[in-house]
Amino acid sequence: MNALPENWHPEFHEDSKTELSVIVPLYNEHEVIALMHERLTAVLVDLGIPYELVLVDDGSRDGTPHAMSQLAEADPTVTAVFLSRNFGKEAALTAGLEHAAGDAVIIMDADLQDPPELIPEMLQAWKGGADVVCMRRRSRAGETWFKRFSAHHFYRLLNAISDVDIPPDTGDFRLLSRKAVYALKQLNERNRYMKGLFAWIGLPTTVIEYDRMPRAAGLTKWNYLGLLNLAFQGITSFSTAPLRLAMVGGLLTALFGILFTLWIVVKALVLGDPVQGYPSLISMITILGGAQLLSIGLLGEYIGKTYYEAKQRPVYLVREVVRRGKPVEQTASDSAPSPAGKKWYATF
Repeated sequence: MNALPENWHPEFHEDSKTELSVIVPLYNEHEVIALMHERLTAVLVDLGIPYELVLVDDGSRDGTPHAMSQLAEADPTVTAVFLSRNFGKEAALTAGLEHAAGDAVIIMDADLQDPPELIPEMLQAWKGGADVVCMRRRSRAGETWFKRFSAHHFYRLLNAISDVDIPPDTGDFRLLSRKAVYALKQLNERNRYMKGLFAWIGLPTTVIEYDRMPRAAGLTKWNYLGLLNLAFQGITSFSTAPLRLAMVGGLLTALFGILFTLWIVVKALVLGDPVQGYPSLISMITILGGAQLLSIGLLGEYIGKTYYEAKQRPVYLVREVVRRGKPVEQTASDSAPSPAGKKWYATF
């Protein structure tokens, strides 16, 4: 890693065109934000191109907003976007894409598990014609075997039941061309699974493998319940296979019920066995009741998504944007309405 001079300040020209934007969503990442900025800046300065860092605070409750404000005041290449509350990582990524101005846009996490030193290789692939550069995790250091196992099989399950080919073992660490960013801005859905949306646009994609590192500092903000919810969000956002599976399950259960009924009738008429009442009745009621509740729950999940989409609420609200060391009332990307006909920005 290149060391930066003690009194170093990046050169920034107001009229220079931004060639590269790096989006970093943050949620309670106070321990790592300074190190992240140092390593990112060391890499970006060596590129010799106009760049910007778009830091998005997703309603952090620690010292992250204060640290972001300090960085935005000291470094004119930093744009700090503060959301009004915690909307979730998918919304924070959407906010970052709305506020990024670069010809190429890179998304990465703040914990430095995705090494910023790979950025030159990503830019090389972009200049070679790729609109999307996915970073595929060859190994995942610092993670439990269960998380590696579940993530490995989830991506393959999602690919098997989805109509969209989502590259397996890829996270949010990727590069998007301006064309890809524009395409993503046309997608107005509120229930957003960004990994699926990145694949849905279908532009030329290059995959680069890398070894994921342990967190540089702090603790992960994801628990297994949150990951399970994200996985279910991905499945229900890009596939109706669960509904078809529930229908198939209903048909098989009905078929089993018919065959079982015929067996009871035949046994009673031919063999003279008395009809067993209570145990068989309770078993059938339990099986059918469980299948019905499962099917209703799946149907309710999809109806609930439709309900939230019908409300047309914005994906996020912005409390404040600090650019070039000064708060701004409204950014350039907010001056025109989004495809949904609403502005993303709100002042409080």
